[in-house]
Amino acid sequence: MISQEEVKHIAKLARLGLSQKETEKFQKELSAVLDYFEKMKRADVSGVEALSQPFKIENVVREDKERAKDNDDLLDSAPDSKDNYIKVKSVFK
Repeated sequence: MISQEEVKHIAKLARLGLSQKETEKFQKELSAVLDYFEKMKRADVSGVEALSQPFKIENVVREDKERAKDNDDLLDSAPDSKDNYIKVKSVFK
């Protein structure tokens, strides 16, 4: 079982102020967590392949294709254009 001094040290590292009752509570809880880790260490995983990601992730995007340049409709509908560009109001003065 983890000692109360170790719980207080962990609380100090986490910048937590614990009462005596909380220290006792976390002593039991942290001990249970550490015991579970010990149990997991004993598990036989020799036949299990290591995974970095449990699910196959694939980037699904559409293929980039060049589109026909049909700027004439856009330029015709713009209020003002010049040299195949749409003229807009100046942002900077």
